[in-house]
Amino acid sequence: MSPSEPHSSAGSGSVGTVERRRVGVFLLVAFGVAWLTALLIYATGGLTASPEVVAGTGLTLSAVLLPTAYMFAPAVGNVAARLFTGEGRSDLRLRPNLRGNLRTYALAWWGPAVLTVVGAGVYFLLFPGRFDPTLSTLAAALETAAGVAVDPWLVVAVQVGLALTLAPLLNALFAFGEEFGWRAYLLPKLRPLGTIRATLLVGVVWGVWHWPLIAMGYNYGFDYPGAPAVGMLAMCWFTVTAGTFLAWVTLRADSVWPAALGHGAINAVAAVGLLFVAGPPDLLLGPTALGLVGSLPWAVLAGWLLVRTSVFGE
Repeated sequence: MSPSEPHSSAGSGSVGTVERRRVGVFLLVAFGVAWLTALLIYATGGLTASPEVVAGTGLTLSAVLLPTAYMFAPAVGNVAARLFTGEGRSDLRLRPNLRGNLRTYALAWWGPAVLTVVGAGVYFLLFPGRFDPTLSTLAAALETAAGVAVDPWLVVAVQVGLALTLAPLLNALFAFGEEFGWRAYLLPKLRPLGTIRATLLVGVVWGVWHWPLIAMGYNYGFDYPGAPAVGMLAMCWFTVTAGTFLAWVTLRADSVWPAALGHGAINAVAAVGLLFVAGPPDLLLGPTALGLVGSLPWAVLAGWLLVRTSVFGE
């Protein structure tokens, strides 16, 4: 095992059996809390017509419930499975384990930005008519929203600057709610199936968990053939590819925090490519990493990690 691929104590995929009862409780709670939250959002107007929590603030019910009740459902599932099955607090993977893993944290912090920008570049190369080098579409949208002319390049600079610095850290606080469930609990529990199989399976489960939101137009909207079912499948494709990267940083550091940081970085940089789109974006294809074209760099990296790194050989 090479020095760059330290052994992870997150559990071996070569011995043991899947703890089905604990996995079952975890999935029941993680999906139950999230999907009931989605049902509440749908029943109160959905994502686009959600009522304001406090009148006049613009803060809607869906904007409150998504980063809290929905995103923290997997973390609740982790805690519930431990309580109801008597597992206790062993192997929580809450230690950051910074020593010897600074490179892993750096990759989690800035890797998503590189992959997202490359994916957007591939999209614009394949669809050059969609590229807006003057940011005219963004400028018009900003003027409509603000009522005065706003320099679109300033908006780009601010968003990119935040995406590379503070935003991944802030987003990690909310992404922890998911990663404490998916990568810190479900992934180790499924490793008796083999680390590669467990990683791919967690990615699929993570994607399916998003389906009620996709059905309401989240991430992809409805302006594409086969909506929203095709969008649901596209989400699973992305969660498998991105989930492989998040599993890799988790297993390298034997900690949930690189995954939370990486997940936060994904959310921070996701919309950057949209700033350069001429006209309405084709979200199913790109330029975000959630699009089928925009996700290609993630897929290439996932394949390389699965085949060439020793973490997934355990």
